Amino acid sequence: MNILTRRQREVFNYLRDNHDSFACPPSLNELCEGLGIVSRGSLYKHIMALIAAGLVEPFTGNKQGGIRLTQQVIEEDSTLPKGLPFIGSIAAGKPIEALATEGYMTVPDALKTDKPCYVLQVKGDSMIEAGIYDGDWVVIEQCSCAKNGEIVVALIEKSEATLKYIQQTAEQVLLLPANANMTALSYHPDQVEIQGVLVGQMRSYRFH
Repeated sequence: MNILTRRQREVFNYLRDNHDSFACPPSLNELCEGLGIVSRGSLYKHIMALIAAGLVEPFTGNKQGGIRLTQQVIEEDSTLPKGLPFIGSIAAGKPIEALATEGYMTVPDALKTDKPCYVLQVKGDSMIEAGIYDGDWVVIEQCSCAKNGEIVVALIEKSEATLKYIQQTAEQVLLLPANANMTALSYHPDQVEIQGVLVGQMRSYRFH
C-alpha cells in the first residue's frame, strides 16, 4: 500500500470498509458523494491508479456499473466475504431487470476464469434445451463482446437483462432461446449490450 498517495488510500479504504454495505459496486458519482470529493475527474485519476495497482476493477455486471475491489484483494483480506458477487436473478424467458448484488457465493475454480466473474440465478425455462433450468446458478465472465453461438447476459435498452444464445450481424442482434416453444428476440445492435458470457453452472437438486 506504500505505492499509494494519501487520497488513493482514502478511496481504497472507503471501498474496503464499506464493502459489505454496498447494494452494488458504487459509481464514480456515488464515490464522490461518499468521500466528499468535488471533482469527478480527480477521483477518476485516483481510481485509475488503484486499477493499475491491482486493487480495484470496473464492474459492469448490472446497469449501474461501478468500482469494486479485485478478487485478489478480497481473498487476501480475512475480514472480507469470499466468493464471486451474486447479482440476483436473470431471465431465461421474458427479459427481467438484473438485480443488484445480494451477496457472495463460493464457486469452484473449474467453473470460473481468471477474469472478473459474477453469479446469477436463472428464472424461467427458455434455456432448458441447453441444460439450464429454473433455479440454476450461472457463472458469468464479465465482458462486452461475444462470439456468435455463445450464451450471454444481454442488457436490452439499458434496463432489462436476459440469458440467451447470441447471433450478431452489423444490422441485427438475435437473442435465441433453447426451447422449441419460444421464439427468438430481434434487436438493432444499438439496443443490446453484452454484459458477460456463460462460463459455468451450478445446481441444487433440492429445487428439481
